[in-house]
Amino acid sequence: MGNIVAIVGRPNVGKSTLFNRLIQKREAIIDAVSGVTRDRHYGKSDWNGQEFSVIDTGGYVVGSDDVFEAEIDKQVELAIDEADAIIFMVDVTTGITGMDEEVANLLRRVNKPILLAVNKVDGANRLNDAAEFYALGLGEYYPLASISGSGTGELLDALIEALPKVEDEEESDLPRFAVVGRPNAGKSSFINALIGEERYIVTDIAGTTRDSIDTKYNRFGFEFNLIDTAGIRRKAKVKEDLEFYSVMRSVRAIEYSDVCLVVVDATRSFDSQVQNIFWLAEKNSKGVVILVNKWDLVEDKQTNTMKAYEQQIREQIAPFTDVPIVFISTLTKQRIFKAIETAVQVFQNRSRKISTSKFNDLMLPIIERNSPPAYKGKFIKIKYCMQLPTKTPQFVFFCNLPQYIRDGYRRFIENQLREHYDFSGVPIKIYFRKK
Repeated sequence: MGNIVAIVGRPNVGKSTLFNRLIQKREAIIDAVSGVTRDRHYGKSDWNGQEFSVIDTGGYVVGSDDVFEAEIDKQVELAIDEADAIIFMVDVTTGITGMDEEVANLLRRVNKPILLAVNKVDGANRLNDAAEFYALGLGEYYPLASISGSGTGELLDALIEALPKVEDEEESDLPRFAVVGRPNAGKSSFINALIGEERYIVTDIAGTTRDSIDTKYNRFGFEFNLIDTAGIRRKAKVKEDLEFYSVMRSVRAIEYSDVCLVVVDATRSFDSQVQNIFWLAEKNSKGVVILVNKWDLVEDKQTNTMKAYEQQIREQIAPFTDVPIVFISTLTKQRIFKAIETAVQVFQNRSRKISTSKFNDLMLPIIERNSPPAYKGKFIKIKYCMQLPTKTPQFVFFCNLPQYIRDGYRRFIENQLREHYDFSGVPIKIYFRKK
C-alpha cells in the first residue's frame, strides 16, 4: 500500500502542471491511470524507486471568489484527511495572497509533512522574491518552475524523505475485501448486515488504513478482512455529493484491497460516479464484484427485469464484462451470503496460476487456428506463451513482430483465456513480446 500525496493551492498556481509532470514518467510504462473522473485527478508516480499516488485537488473549480474560498477549504480538508503528505503550491509572481494565508492557516494545524512549493521561479530575481513565502510560517520552501521542471527534483527528494515509511504489512493470507460505492448506496448497511450487531465475531484492527476500519470477519466458514470506507468520518463541511470527493475516499480502500465489492443503488442506476469507482478498481488490477442493492425498491419490475438491468450494466463496463453481478437487499439480508461467496471466488480466480506447459498446450492450437492478421504483408507468428509470476493474472505471448498485434486480437486472446479458465471478476493483462 503506497503513500498518498495531495497537491493543494488556489487556482492557476500550476498544480495541474506539476501533477502531470509527476505522473507522466509512468505514461510510457503503463497506460495512465485514466484518472478518477476519467480526467486526470489521480495518478501513480515514483521517484527514486519509491511509488506513491498523487491527487490533484484543484483544476475543476469554477465560480466566483467566495465559491473559490469554500472550494479550497474543501480541497484542503480532503487533503488533510486522505493524504500522507501535502504539497502546498503558491505563485511567486503574485506573492502571498489572502487565500494562500487561509490555506496556510489550515495546514499549520496539521501533523503531517507539508512541503511549500513556490512555482514560476524562472530566474535569479524571482528566486529573491520567493523568500517572502517564509512569512506563511510553514518553514522551508522549494522554488520550482513546474513548466520546465526545474526544481522539482529537490522537491521530490524532500517529499520522499518526509513520507512515512511504508512498512510491508505482514502479508496476511486473508483476502482483503473493500466495500466501495457512492454515498448512500448502502455500503454501511451491507457491512452491518454481514457483521450483524453481534460485534463479538469481529476483531477490530483499528484503522489499519487510518480511517477505514479493517475488520476481521469470520463466519459461515469464510475468513477475510473487510475494509470499510463507509465509516470514514464524514465532515459536515465536505458536501458528499461532489463526485470527486466520494471517489477520492475510495482510492485508498481500493489500493489496499484484493477484491472490491462495488455497491450500486438499483434506484439510481450505474451512473458515472459508480463507473469511475469501477474503472479505478480495474486499473489497479483488483478483483471486482458488483452488488446491486435496494432491488426491492425498484417500482416497475416488469420492464426493468434483473436480466435487463444486468445487461445495461454490462454494456457500461465493456470491454471488461466478465464480472459477477449479484442482486442483494441489505434490508432483508437477501443474498448477502451469496455476495461474500462470490467475492471469495473472485479472490481465488485472481490468484489462479496456470502451468506453462498446460497453457501452451491449450493456447498454441487456438492461435494456430486463428493466427493474428498479417500486417503490411508481414506474418505474425506466436511461438510460446506463459503466465508471469505476478500477484495478478498477467500473460506474455512471444512472437516475431509484437508491434503489429492489434487490439482486436489482444481481446480475442483474452476472451479465449476467459472461456477456458475462470477469471470472472478479474482484470487480465496480456503482453506481446519479442522472443
